[in-house]
Amino acid sequence: MNYKAVIQYEGTRYRGWQVQGNTEHTIQGKLEALLSRLEGADVEVHGSGRTDAGVHAAGQVISFRCAKDRNVEEIRTYMNRYLPEDIAVLSVEEAAPRFHARLHAVRKTYVYRIWNDPVMNVFGRRFLAQVEEPLDMAAMRTAAEYLQGTHDFRAFCSLKRFRKSTVRTVEEIGICREGAGVEITYTGDGFLYHMVRILTGTLVEVGLGFRKAESVKNILDSRDRANAGRLMPPEGLMLMNVEYRTM
Repeated sequence: MNYKAVIQYEGTRYRGWQVQGNTEHTIQGKLEALLSRLEGADVEVHGSGRTDAGVHAAGQVISFRCAKDRNVEEIRTYMNRYLPEDIAVLSVEEAAPRFHARLHAVRKTYVYRIWNDPVMNVFGRRFLAQVEEPLDMAAMRTAAEYLQGTHDFRAFCSLKRFRKSTVRTVEEIGICREGAGVEITYTGDGFLYHMVRILTGTLVEVGLGFRKAESVKNILDSRDRANAGRLMPPEGLMLMNVEYRTM
């Protein structure tokens, strides 16, 4: 039986999503160990994407197969009972036989949160990246307009070697502010390694006056990581939602 589940996690103490041989502290590792114990055999968990160390998720989607036909509520209850307190399973449902959480995702939404104040928000420090100097919201929104659409985003990726296309479609970048809190929301068909954090770093540099909004066009054309902005810290980033076509 093939299953689809929606999970959330605080990534602070984990080394990222993907299983690693030198540590037990990965989200995928925790899920696979627990489901394998439930099944009595190895269970492989596929996520919609690989979040980096320290990155959070409010709506990560996973898929996995169990040989035994189990009630979805039984699976959800079991997982929430034994998972650590910083990982939770929101829902479990039976999926189409060929459903795959990563291969069949068509749209993802990420949010990057910034605390734009010299004094850090103590209670939000694990979910916010601090930028002390004032940010020019209008300039950042202008720069964001150049990044929307279908482009080659190679300049906004940390990988040095590429085996697949770096062309992606970013449908929308929304920037809003409430008090000292700034939220940048990205919706697109997929994102490259570190892409959201580098896009955010570039927008922040525009907001600080270190580069012009129009320079974003040249960064895209250059396809050179050295021309893009800083890599923002992981704690401000959260995967919010993953969408799929009906199968």
